[in-house]
Amino acid sequence: MQTEFNFFQHWYPLSPIEDLDPEIPVPVTLLGMRLVIWKPKYSKNYQVFLDVCPHRLAPLSEGRVDDKTGNLMCSYHGWQFDSQGICTHIPQAENQEIIEKNQKNFCVTALPVRQKNDLLWVWPDAKTADLATTTPLPLSSQIDAEKGFVWSSYIRDLEYGWEILIENLADPSHAPFAHHGVLGNRDKARPIPMEILQSTINLVEVSISKGFTKITFEPPCRLEYATTIGDTGKKVGLVTYCIPISPGKSRIIAQSTRNFGNTLHRFKPRWWDHIKTRNLLIDGDMVLLNQQEHLLQQKQSTESWKTAYKLTTSADRLVIEFRNWFDKYCHGKLPWSEVGINDSNNSLINNDRTLLLDRYKQHTQHCSSCRQALKNLQRLQFLLITYFIIIVSGVAIFPDNLRIQIGLPLVITALLGIGIYAWLKLWLIPQFYFVDYIHAKK
Repeated sequence: MQTEFNFFQHWYPLSPIEDLDPEIPVPVTLLGMRLVIWKPKYSKNYQVFLDVCPHRLAPLSEGRVDDKTGNLMCSYHGWQFDSQGICTHIPQAENQEIIEKNQKNFCVTALPVRQKNDLLWVWPDAKTADLATTTPLPLSSQIDAEKGFVWSSYIRDLEYGWEILIENLADPSHAPFAHHGVLGNRDKARPIPMEILQSTINLVEVSISKGFTKITFEPPCRLEYATTIGDTGKKVGLVTYCIPISPGKSRIIAQSTRNFGNTLHRFKPRWWDHIKTRNLLIDGDMVLLNQQEHLLQQKQSTESWKTAYKLTTSADRLVIEFRNWFDKYCHGKLPWSEVGINDSNNSLINNDRTLLLDRYKQHTQHCSSCRQALKNLQRLQFLLITYFIIIVSGVAIFPDNLRIQIGLPLVITALLGIGIYAWLKLWLIPQFYFVDYIHAKK
């Protein structure tokens, strides 16, 4: 019987595939390991390497996909690597034999990858690639178009660690308060009876709301809500993947699902859902959990979480179950030491809210929909201000008899354009960068 959980021998999603740029290598961190995602020019599949060139240890994520060979080129000295990580070209080599005789030393570590359910998956332990081929991905049955489900993906980097992220998602009772007006109502908060259905090293399941909602935690990353709406057959769900990046840092990939309202799903822009709902949910948690993590670490230097927390209600049962699982199978810590990271008291309270809630760095730059929407809105701003200048300048030189008849309607449209410009500048575009979240004003 397995008694210790191995974080490196599991599949993790790194990003929604739609958010990756096939022409530019993308850096990402998983379990303290710096990785690079890239796509060979003549391939349909992405590859994931350790983000280090064997020549002089430069980051391959600063490289480029070569136009001629389609291979990954290091930007420091031009070494190239194919989809398997094999070095194919060294510009400084006097002859090709140098490369052929030293292939094992010159290769890059390539990790097992899969593309499934619109996500790019990686297996972080290159030494157990054979095990990866026989280990199923932690997929959700709710991400299935054949069953009538539709879904939308969201990604964001977080200023708190993996344990706190799992703990937070395992706690539905915080929603009416931390997300008042977005996902809940504090005036309608109520007890949440929980029943533990099973708890093993590889799966924890809980039932709430008289069985209409099931919460599943499949370590190390999938935590899922599946809700059936009465006897209608309608189902809604939230599939989240919790990615450990480094001490005090994590990434969430969330897929919101339902098996109805397909037409609305097609017409609702993905980026609008992100700025109006998803970012607000994360912001509401972030300002609480960054500080919570720091205080918990302080207390755990002298006492257990069992006394640091006051977990007294049934709504806390899954949090307790997760913490017990983490203690029993992981000794209460992630394997940072295995990648040379010292995690002692690394979590600090971030009082700079512009950094804590930096939507651009945490989300927008990673999300293709939000990146493109932001570019389009900025172009629209330029067109509106240009139109205003041209119209006002043009009307000023109109003959007197045309200024009222033609010039006035044009000036009115130009003023409306300036109003839209102001709305874009003062409200909509800031949504992609930073919006402070003050719980007391919600």
